[in-house]
Amino acid sequence: MSELQQLLETEKGLVTRFLDLLREEQSALVEGLAETLSVLNQTKLELIDTLNTAEAARGAFIAASSTGNGKAEMKAWLLRHPAEKSARLLWEEILDLAREARQLHEMNGELIAMHLSKTSEAIDILTQRQKEAALYGSNGQAASGTGSRIVDSA
Repeated sequence: MSELQQLLETEKGLVTRFLDLLREEQSALVEGLAETLSVLNQTKLELIDTLNTAEAARGAFIAASSTGNGKAEMKAWLLRHPAEKSARLLWEEILDLAREARQLHEMNGELIAMHLSKTSEAIDILTQRQKEAALYGSNGQAASGTGSRIVDSA
């Protein structure tokens, strides 16, 4: 197994784990498990650091034989090394997994926005009811709109 292939195997494993975490996050969002989300978020951040390190290692390997280390340079490197078929297949799998992770991450973001909107609406309803239920204002006078005309006219 070539050095690049080893680097790509590692990166693929990390991206797959990240995708699994995103799926767990989605389940927690759907089920409303806020405590689980906190733990998952910390794990996700740690995994992102590890992914960045793996990407940098692959980038350093590619940069040693080209002028850059991005996707285009990786593609160019694979074209210059046609014997690295396993590495090319791994790279394509990583790109597919990354696309899937991006889509799932966006969907999770939409779920978070939906939960935030519902929570905001609930807070608005509760604070409005609290205002309506107040018999006296902060100045000690009867709150307007209490519906107690008998008390107001006495």
